[in-house]
Amino acid sequence: MLGARLKKLRSKQGLSQEELSKILGLTRGTYAHYEINKRQPDYDTLKKIADFFDVTLDYLITGNEKNISPDEMWQEFLNPKTQIFFKDLQNAPEEKIEELIRFWEFIKERDKS
Repeated sequence: MLGARLKKLRSKQGLSQEELSKILGLTRGTYAHYEINKRQPDYDTLKKIADFFDVTLDYLITGNEKNISPDEMWQEFLNPKTQIFFKDLQNAPEEKIEELIRFWEFIKERDKS
């Protein structure tokens, strides 16, 4: 899950929650909620985290290090208006998340035609 990946990345860098939250411009409490999966960061915060740790949004969200989806897809996907459709996604198995990503990419390609 996202929280476990965040904690792993932070620990690997030897940072406390307090230190990382200051770097990201968040309160420690807000960041702590991300690590325990009580809250989900918005797109901009996820992007800051991904850039700081030099990982992809795909890795943060799905745990997949090989897949690289366009940031625009994640921006749309994490939009509060769209999130209502995907509220159960956070607890979905990784293979279902990957399937949804492939489906979304198919829709985007289809709409280009």
